[in-house]
Amino acid sequence: MRIRIGVLTYRGESGFVEPGFFRRLVQEGREMGIEVFLFSPQDVRFSERRINGFVPEGNKWRRRQFTWPDIVIDRYRYYPLPKHRAYLPFRKQNWFRYANNRFSNKFVVHQILIQDPELQRWLPETLPYDRKTLASMFTDHRQVYLKPTNGSGGRSILRVEKKAGRYLLHGRTKQQAKSCEKLATLREVCERLEHWMKNEKNGNEQFFLQQGLQLSLIPNRTVDARLLVQKDGTGKWCLTGMGIRVGPTQSSTSNLHGGGKALPAISFLIERFGHEEAERIVLECKELAIKTVTRIEEHFGQMMEFGFDLGIDVHGKIWIIEINPKPGREIFKQMREYERYAMAIRRPLEYALYLVNKSNLTD
Repeated sequence: MRIRIGVLTYRGESGFVEPGFFRRLVQEGREMGIEVFLFSPQDVRFSERRINGFVPEGNKWRRRQFTWPDIVIDRYRYYPLPKHRAYLPFRKQNWFRYANNRFSNKFVVHQILIQDPELQRWLPETLPYDRKTLASMFTDHRQVYLKPTNGSGGRSILRVEKKAGRYLLHGRTKQQAKSCEKLATLREVCERLEHWMKNEKNGNEQFFLQQGLQLSLIPNRTVDARLLVQKDGTGKWCLTGMGIRVGPTQSSTSNLHGGGKALPAISFLIERFGHEEAERIVLECKELAIKTVTRIEEHFGQMMEFGFDLGIDVHGKIWIIEINPKPGREIFKQMREYERYAMAIRRPLEYALYLVNKSNLTD
């Protein structure tokens, strides 16, 4: 009997949120001899132990009935909005065996990691928003970022820079519209930030402040590194790949969704730091990612893959900016590293297969 893997995700009126990735995932499964299908909480028929799942057929998604999966990969990108209301109660039940546990929001994750003495030196100062905190942070930092706890793709982030006695604000809204303005006083900045949070938050989402870093390895551009770490078919954490993301001119982030471009990491770093320092940076990024996921698993339980956004400042110091448990892998496609892109899609299936086989041996 073929092993059956369900992929839990959000399905709205307009379909699935990552259709290209999911098509590739189902196709990779077929090539591995695994049956892979997509489903959402509303598709499960508990009394019959059946699921109205979906598989790609041509340019469309075809609904089919599936029996209970051997294991489920949770790819649901949750936001505190009414349309996602069903996810958390659904996920907290033990109806399925999952390849990956639930994670938490960015600020909570930072609070967990900052308690580890080995990780503290890589973490920028990060605090809940209030006016006194913002004023205090500007005594130590020239730049401060305002970020949502559940944001992704660089949306709803605002960068505030103190320059020549004025404050420059750069950001992108939920709809990816650019926002740029100059303000004279910190009080005006606070009022603007509070208005931004009110308009940009999803449901009861909170915002936090984060120390700005000197990530302009290219003048007037935000530059960072994206690492994809995944478990392989033996259950071990591996670095699947790494790339550099360069944001558009004056952009507050480097995200590819916001017009950033991807470049191979080692050649970019050699050009700026020389061979020896570039190799040190790449090795430290890898070791940092593996050390961090180990700490995360101690707290959250079994995980499967993470995308790391790491800052590399002008002095070659590395910073953890963000950790995403449901990462994209389009950076490899942008860099034309197609074999690595295929590996990045295949590895979650290989790991899920490993868990099923391991369970069958112990039953």
